[in-house]
Amino acid sequence: MVRLREKYETEVAPKLAETYRYKSSMQIPRIRKIILNMGLGEAIQNIKILDSAAEELAQISGQKPVITRARQSIAAFKLRKGMPIGCMVTLRGDRMYQFLDKLVNVALPRVRDFRGVSGKALDGRGNYTLGIKEHIIFPEIDYDKIDKIKGMNITIVTSAETDEEARTLLALMGMPFKQ
Repeated sequence: MVRLREKYETEVAPKLAETYRYKSSMQIPRIRKIILNMGLGEAIQNIKILDSAAEELAQISGQKPVITRARQSIAAFKLRKGMPIGCMVTLRGDRMYQFLDKLVNVALPRVRDFRGVSGKALDGRGNYTLGIKEHIIFPEIDYDKIDKIKGMNITIVTSAETDEEARTLLALMGMPFKQ
């Protein structure tokens, strides 16, 4: 069993149930999925950037990414509808818990001048989004083999009704929020 899932079931869920006094165990907030997204505007000029980004995202997540395409044309950016402009992965189950464990305990502490993540990045429905400027903080990425440092968005989707419940869930799971 995955370490973080075990922690959720033995420590986090009972603590949340005690704090918020849920009547049913199905009301206790849980993490549903984690979405990793790399938007690459430079892929318009150089399509090889997209291939390397997809390969690196696969190394980070352990799952093959999906290429995302432009929904509409924007003449100012020389972008046409249907052009590939990014890649994304949706993690669920054990892979999701393994990724969150790696993010919290390995990757985030490697960020330069790290003082914690913002507690204000919740969307009002219990979902948390975190932007990372450098994907090289993940141990799977070999610094010598990358051609360009890329950023990525990580969205953690929870079943929490409010931001307060989601913040408590993530804090108990080990997310290092700023004080």
